[in-house]
Amino acid sequence: MYFASDNAGPVAPEIMRALARANEGAAMPYGDDAIMARVRTRIREIFEAPEAAVYLVATGTAANALSLATVTQPWQAVFCHRHAHIEEDECGAPEFFTGGAKLVLVDGDGARIDPEQLRKIVAGTADTGVHGVQRGALSITQLTELGTAYSLADIRALGKVAKSFDLPVHMDGARFANALVTLGCTPAEMTWKSGIDILSFGATKNGAMGVEAVILFDPEKAWEFELRRKRGAHLFSKHRFLSAQMEAYLADDLWLRLARHANEKAARLEAGIRALDSGIILQPRSANMLFAGWPRAGHIRAQAAQAQYYLWPFSQSLDGPEDEILTARLVCNWATTDEDIDRFLALLA
Repeated sequence: MYFASDNAGPVAPEIMRALARANEGAAMPYGDDAIMARVRTRIREIFEAPEAAVYLVATGTAANALSLATVTQPWQAVFCHRHAHIEEDECGAPEFFTGGAKLVLVDGDGARIDPEQLRKIVAGTADTGVHGVQRGALSITQLTELGTAYSLADIRALGKVAKSFDLPVHMDGARFANALVTLGCTPAEMTWKSGIDILSFGATKNGAMGVEAVILFDPEKAWEFELRRKRGAHLFSKHRFLSAQMEAYLADDLWLRLARHANEKAARLEAGIRALDSGIILQPRSANMLFAGWPRAGHIRAQAAQAQYYLWPFSQSLDGPEDEILTARLVCNWATTDEDIDRFLALLA
């Protein structure tokens, strides 16, 4: 019963087999392997972007921080939601890799940036000339840290605001696949066709061992990204083991099937919690992440049975009245089973 994070899930067997195949014989290092050439071609096909520059790194933090550094100067601002992953969970990596760019926080329901709030804050940035931080880039998280998805209309509206100020737009897509199957759109529609310039395309949370792609839809800054990746110690020598993961991830729509499974299990979990006498849902569920609450007694039973999930917020305690509602974050992954969910729900009830 592992609902703490989709990072807790195992590696998909198709990806493990691909890693074993990649381990046979020798291959050129640093991204010059034959598998990477195929990955680059496949990503360009999937995203309908034949000119896109495609690179691989091992972590989402590297993908986000290097992407933002490539499109932001040290004296500029990165506009993001106050609950964006780059604000809450990157330990200052965006600021470090950009050389000091400032994260400027914007509000909006469900951890989604409100376009009019964004317009107001961007318009008021840089109005003190050399004394103030300058306008830099916009970053949006898809899925958000509250498990909600930006609709295509949401993304386009934010892209329109950003372009009116000549801001490049970055998407943190650690759970890109989960959002994509929810929206039922194409990768191109959710990215460059809606105004996204650079994408952190996640795979690790969705069944990979450790690989993320960075996709620059305008390759103008490709060389700069390569230099920043090397200087930032994120250019793998045995790169074929990143390439092999991504190739298997994209083959035969595995990435979409894994995400669809995780989303479906989260829907089952949500329905079960709604059916509890005192179960509550805190945020509308868009994909595979759920924020919910139930009485403390159920939490005590679940954690005694070694169920893994996070109380949300963390400051809550298992000590106190058994009928008091405690809230939690629950995340399903590609390997979550009906048995996991039903056993967990039985403990809550």
